[in-house]
Order: sequence, then C-alpha cells, then structure tokens
Amino acid sequence: MDWQPDEQGLQQVLQLLKDSQSPDTVTQRTVQQKLEQLNQFPDFNNYLIFVLTRLKTEDEPTRSLSGLILKNNVKAHYQNFPPAVSDFIKQECLNNIGDPSPLIRATIGILITTIASKGDLQKWPELLPQLCNLLNSEDYNTCEGSFGALQKICEDSSELLDSDALNRPLNFMIPKFLQFFKHCSPKIRSHSIACVNQFIIGRAQALMENIDTFIESLFVLAADEDAEVRKNVCRALVMLLEVRIDRLIPHMHSLIQYMLQRTQDPDDSVALEACEFWLTIAEQPICKEVLSGHLMQLIPILVNGMKYSEIDIIILKGDVEEDEMVPDSEQDIKPRFHKSRTITLQHGGGEGEDGDYDDDDDSLCDWNLRKCSAAALDVLANVFCDDLLPHLLPLLKGLLFHTDWVVKESGILVLGAIAEGCMQGMVPYLPELIPHLIQCLSDKKALVRSIACWTLSRYAHWVVSQPPDSFLKPLMTELLKRILDRNKRVQEAACSAFATLEEEACTELVPYLSFILDTLVFAFGKYQHKNLLILYDAIGTLADSVGHHLNQPEYIQKLMPPLIAKWNELKDEDKDLFPLLECLSSVATALQSGFLPYCEPVYQRCVTLVQKTLAQAMMYNQHPDQYEAPDKDFMIVALDLLSGLAEGLGSHVDQLVARSNIMTLLFQCMQDTMPEVRQSSFALLGDLTKACFLHVKPCIAEFMPILGLNLNPEFISVCNNATWAIGEIAMQMGAEMQPYVGMVLPHLVEIINRPNTPKTLLENTAITIGRLGFVCPQEVAPQLQRFIRPWCTSLRNIRDNEEKDSAFRGICVMIQVNPAGVVQDFIFFCDAVASWVNPKDDLRDMFYKILNSFKDQVGEENWQKFSEQFPPLLKERLSACYGV
Repeated sequence: MDWQPDEQGLQQVLQLLKDSQSPDTVTQRTVQQKLEQLNQFPDFNNYLIFVLTRLKTEDEPTRSLSGLILKNNVKAHYQNFPPAVSDFIKQECLNNIGDPSPLIRATIGILITTIASKGDLQKWPELLPQLCNLLNSEDYNTCEGSFGALQKICEDSSELLDSDALNRPLNFMIPKFLQFFKHCSPKIRSHSIACVNQFIIGRAQALMENIDTFIESLFVLAADEDAEVRKNVCRALVMLLEVRIDRLIPHMHSLIQYMLQRTQDPDDSVALEACEFWLTIAEQPICKEVLSGHLMQLIPILVNGMKYSEIDIIILKGDVEEDEMVPDSEQDIKPRFHKSRTITLQHGGGEGEDGDYDDDDDSLCDWNLRKCSAAALDVLANVFCDDLLPHLLPLLKGLLFHTDWVVKESGILVLGAIAEGCMQGMVPYLPELIPHLIQCLSDKKALVRSIACWTLSRYAHWVVSQPPDSFLKPLMTELLKRILDRNKRVQEAACSAFATLEEEACTELVPYLSFILDTLVFAFGKYQHKNLLILYDAIGTLADSVGHHLNQPEYIQKLMPPLIAKWNELKDEDKDLFPLLECLSSVATALQSGFLPYCEPVYQRCVTLVQKTLAQAMMYNQHPDQYEAPDKDFMIVALDLLSGLAEGLGSHVDQLVARSNIMTLLFQCMQDTMPEVRQSSFALLGDLTKACFLHVKPCIAEFMPILGLNLNPEFISVCNNATWAIGEIAMQMGAEMQPYVGMVLPHLVEIINRPNTPKTLLENTAITIGRLGFVCPQEVAPQLQRFIRPWCTSLRNIRDNEEKDSAFRGICVMIQVNPAGVVQDFIFFCDAVASWVNPKDDLRDMFYKILNSFKDQVGEENWQKFSEQFPPLLKERLSACYGV
C-alpha cells in the first residue's frame, strides 16, 4: 500500500505554499521558520512530492514550487531521508515524468537530476534504463519529459556516465539518442542533439564509436525549420571542430558554406552559435588553407554582425547621452581581482600585450553576436594578416563615413578589431584615418565616442612612433576631454584608452604632465563609483610610465591631496582599497623621495591591514563555525603597496620598519596556505632586503628554510619571487651566506634543468645561482657542469643591468675555481658573454681573461677549429671586443 497524506497536514502544507508566494517580507520570514520546523519530520518530503505529482487540481505554480522546495531539501539533507521516503519520491518522479504540464515535467526533471547528482546514480540503477525506455512511449508528454530529465542528467554527470562506475550506460544511450534525431517533434529532436553534445568535448568512447553516424545525422538536420535544433546542430559542429576535425575535413567545403548561411540566421541565438565556428577554426592549423577561398563571402558577414542590434541599444541606453549624475548601482561594478606582484627582468625587445574581447561595452557582458563577430575578425586578422584587407577596405570606406550612427559605429569597431593583425597593411591609411577617428571622439552619439576611444587605443603604438605634434598631441587633447565626458560609458572608455596610450608613450608624456594631471584630478570630483576605480588605474599607469619625472613639487601638489583624501575616506573593509592601494604603490615607486611626506600613514595602514587579516584567519582556523574566513586580498594588496614603498623610498623606509612589527608579520605571511600571500611576501622580503637589510638580517636564520621550501615550481610565481629574494639576500650577506647554500642550491639547479620552465622563472633562477656563486664560489662552483648550459641560454636575452652584472661576476669567479666545469659547454659561455652590450670595465677584464686563457690552453690551431662553429655575428663580436 503506498503512502497517503493526512488531510489536515496536506492543507497545512498547501497553505504554506500559498503564503510563500506572497511578496510581503514578514510573511516570507514566517514561511522560512515554518519550513525549518517541518523539515524535522521525515515525511514532510512525501507531502511535497504528493503536491507536485498527484494534486492535479492545484494550480501549476503551487505544485512546481512544492517540487522546488523538495529539490532544495534533497540538496541539503538527502543523506538523512529514510529509505521509504527516498523510494517514494523516486517512484513518484518516474511515474509522473509525463505530466501534461510542461512546467511540472520540467520540475520533476530537475528533481530527478538533483537526486542523481547527490551520488545516487549508482544507487538508482534502474533510473537510466527506465528513462530510456520511456522515450519509446507513444505519449508525447512522457517522451518529452524523459528527454528533459535525461538532458539535465547528461549536463550534470557527463563524466560519470562515461566511466566504468555505472558499467558504461552510454553504450546503449548514445545509439538510442541518435535514433531520435529524426523524430517528428522539434522539441524532441532538439533534446536528443543536446544530450549527445554533452559528450563531444570529453570524447566519450561510445560517441567516438558512432561518430560518423552522428555527423551524418547532423548534416541531415542542417536546414531544420526549428531554431533550437539549428542552434544545437551548430554547437555540435563547432565542438567537433575542436575534437574530431579529422572527421570534418572531407566535408569542409560544404560545412563552411553552411556556417556562412547560419551566421546570417534570422534567429540571433543560432547566428551566435554559428559565429563561434569562425573563432574556433581560426585556432586550427588548417585555417588558412580551408578559409582563404571563402574570405570574400565571410568578411562582409562578420562585419555586418558587428552592428549593435536594436535590443543592444535599448539595454545600453544608447539614447541616453548624459548620465554622469546618475549614481552607479552596486551590481554594475564587477569584482576586481588584484594581480599579485611578480618580479620580472627587462628584455631586449618590447613585449606587446593583447587586449581581450570585452571590447568597449562590458555592461553587456553577455557574449553576443556583435562581440563574437568582432573577436572572430580579430583572430582571423592575426591568421591572414594583410591578406584580409582587399576584402575589408572597400567596405570600410562606406561604413566609416555612413550617415547612420549605428553603421558608422560598427565601422570604427571593425577598424579596432583588425588593428593587431593587419597593422602593417593599415599603416599607409593611418595618416588619414587617425584624424578621422579623433574627430569621431566628439561625435554627438555617446556610443560612437566610446568606440572611437577603444579603436584609437588599438593604434596607440603607431601614434607614438610618429612626430608628437602630428597625432599624439591632438589625440591626447581629445582623449582628456573625453575623460571629462558627460556620459559614463565614454568616461570609462576614455580612461582605459588613455591608460593604453600612457603605456605606449611613456616619457613622451612628460611635457604634458601638468595638463594631464589637471584633467585626472578634475575627474576625481566628477566620477561615480565604477569609473573612479578605472581612474585609479589610469593614474597608476601614468606613474609607471613617466617614473621619476612625476617627482616635481607642482605635480605632487596636484595629485596627492585627492588620493590621500580618498585614502582617509575608505574603511579598512572597503574593497575599493584594492585599486587605490595599487595606484598608490605605482605613485610611491615613481615619486621616490617625493612620497616621504605621505608615507607614514600609508605604511601604518598597510601594516594594520596585514595584522587584521592574519588575526581573522587565525580566529577562523580555530573556530570555523563561529568566524568567517577573511578576504586575504586585503593582505596581499597591502604587502604589495609596502613593496612599492620600499622600492620607492629605498633607505628612507628604514625608520618605518624599525618602528613596526612588519618582520614578525612577514614571517607569518611567508607561511600562509594561500600561494598569492606567499608570493607577495617574498616580493616584499626582497624589496626590504634591498632597502634596509639591517632589519632583515636578524631574521635570516628563520627565513631561509621557508624560502627553501618554496622553491617548488608547481607554484610558478611563488617560486619565482622566493628565488629572486634569495639572490638579493645573498648579495647583502656575502660570505655569511655559506650555511644556507645547501638548502637552496639543489632546488635551483633542478629548476634550471627542468623542461618547460617559464622564461621569467629560468631567468631569475640563473641570476640567483650566479649571485650565490659570487658570494660562495667554493660551495657552488663544483656544480658548474650541472647548470652552465641552461644558465648561459637563459641569460643571453636579458638587457645589461645590475642583476645580470652580479650574476656574470659570479659565473666568472666560479670558472676560476672550477675551469673544468665549463669546458664541454664553452661555446654557450662565449655566446652569453657576447650578449653584453657594454659591461663595466672590470667585468670586461674578467671575460677577457677567461676567453684568452681558454684559447692559450687549447692552442691556436684547436681554437681556430673551435671558433669555426661560431655563427658569423658571434665570431665578429668576440674578436672585436676580446681579441679572440
């Protein structure tokens, strides 16, 4: 006899469900309390399933709600349900999956999936066979309901389904799904493709065995009249491009023709799925070969997709031109992540950064056809470079000067999207185009002004390479006006573009500093919350770009009062401190001694932030039930600002360190469980070692073992900063470093010999090995043969600087102690020496001695043979500089 409810209990539950739909908060609270009481009774869940599946007379929202409350109970305490209750729920779900109401079917599907994902797929072995069986039902509702549930299970448990744990159910499920591709109902066709799609990326064995049938079935559905089906077909083909391109190559021509059509589908969601195809194929090695014949058709389609849709314009409030007085709503402000400090070295060439595709309108952060088309054009421009231009340039002219602002705006976006890939071919047109874009900065439509900011920033590198009066000055003048625009989106785009311009122009901006600072400081008083955070970034980047040129009394007077006013206004718990601390860190490093008048309160507060966070973490670790885990970002940002102060103030930081307990706090931070905290601690340790070693020295015996433990390349940045700090400490300790060499050197030698070690880590490791050898040659030189070759290759691309100087002195001293260690790899040493542009005189002498004594030892004839292996350039350098 199955379970029956008590009439009075049933009425009580129904009343509760009705109340919970009330908008009144007091009623809501009572409902919550009532639910918690009822959850003490195990068969309360029977009532909930009963309302969902049996009370057909009740209205659908109430029945569905009953199922959703039950789903939450399953999520929270399914393991405590008595077997009788969970069996009753399972049986009811399977018996009613074909409820006439789509809402109830969907609710039951969600409930089934929730039970299955609570690890109960193993304990519910009849579920999958029964659902697959129900697919054969003559009744549409039963078939659709079962498919809905199966689709959710496939989404939630795709890995489990393709494992031995369940005895490989996909072997019967996938062939079953494939049969339904031909079903007469579009909803069922759509479900069946969606189910199979879950297993493409994981390359499920059962799917790989049926791959050709799958692809043929997709082609059959290619022109389906239902948009949802077309969308799932496109999605499948895009994923297959990533995992089974071998199977698609024979059909590539017709596949491309199909995707060209679908990218113009009247249904936007289908067009978006199809547009992903171009993004994905651009990453495949065959891209150039298969697409080059189709560019003529493809480019106009992508360009057309880059226009704002009517809905975009409504969402973006494209008709609102002035909104600077409207405060931001808090949910518009994306959480900011602080990127912890990583120590890197200067290289010979400049390194470009690639902007990612959140182009200009991140409040529309939903991926849409416009963004996808722009991103696709961007990656294709990087593949085809200037070969894209013959198809683009004829279109561009019509777009950029169009009278309809929506079209003109899309043309400016196109120009920005191709900037990276087609830069060479665009150069002849830029002297005309840049002034036109600068003019667009004062267009009457805010969305045109904001996209012009973004596109101009993509050409900043070229602008800066021209005489400053031709383009840099007019661009800067107009961008600064846009920073004070009356539209918040334009302010934001202008601030970001200006930050990019600063990075490119660096000291070219020095003559205009006064004018720039006036604008940025004025914006301080004008900006709403969200843009204020971007403004900090523009100020920080300015400081990074012009460096010590900012250290002028008139500039400091303009910039510091508003920054310090904000600093005093923000509470210790306010996340707005992150960007402000990052900004101040750059400013302190740039101002150097100019920051002295402001350093005390800033320093104290950073120490307090670290102390507070550590204390909170300790409370949480001891009583996790009573305390919340702290947000350690506060501590990380504070440590990074302390690094900035130490770097900027140098020996002036001595007094501040002396009067604080920073060394004790640092000892704790260096042992934190969170890698980013350790990363920032080691950066600060290195900076304090350089600035005021007096205070670091007493702690060395305690610190060194911790540094040794962190030479673990699994955490690249932690390992990198620890390595750098060890090198700085060695330079200060001199011969007293000797007791510690044994605890770090073996790790460093292992790291420098590891395949695939990132470049930055290799460089820092080589520098530190060299520095250890400089101060303790007797300890390090015997290992020379184990590291000399990777040591030489990793330092040949570094610019001449202090760090490189000390490392090469170390290698020379070690060669004097152990000349045999370098013999086999001497050609690498020669190459590394030749990488110096102008070494200091005494270092040049060291090189001279080593090269000439090697030559004398092997004799003239052998040296001739040896030097014949040199590339011509190396031969020239060595004979010119060192006479060998």
